[in-house]
Amino acid sequence: MTKADIQTPTDLGANANRDIPAALRALLADVFALYLKTKNFHWHVSGRHFRDYHLMLDEQAGQIFAMTDDIAERARKIGGTTLRSIGQIAREQRLLDNDADYVDPQDMLAELRSDNQQLTREMRRVHELCDEYGDVATASLLENWIDETERRIWFLYETGRSGPNS
Repeated sequence: MTKADIQTPTDLGANANRDIPAALRALLADVFALYLKTKNFHWHVSGRHFRDYHLMLDEQAGQIFAMTDDIAERARKIGGTTLRSIGQIAREQRLLDNDADYVDPQDMLAELRSDNQQLTREMRRVHELCDEYGDVATASLLENWIDETERRIWFLYETGRSGPNS
């Protein structure tokens, strides 16, 4: 059996079957990295607003994790492959890890806001690629994920504000 025999048939064409799944793999690596960082901060947040931050970060982590299966399955539906290991995530992710022993809660919120903004930019790039190839199904999924990510950015921004002129 050849590789061509096991690919899912699609009318998007060979270039789309190569380029879109590759973009989705990188996006999936970023989503896993953001998920783990969000859970890390959820587990290690402390201070006066512990309960609120802890609950918000858990909610956001759940929303981020919910994207993973859809991203991977979309790549497979159009004939591509997806991530296979933690090592592959580490090689493909563009978002930076944070292994610090302590991160100030306000710095956590700012870092997650920045990471979500970067993720939004990456999703917009994948959307542009989908538009080039006429992949409306993947583009539609991305539009919903962009909206969800912008909501997380908004919550992180408003939660981290210290006053009306922040």
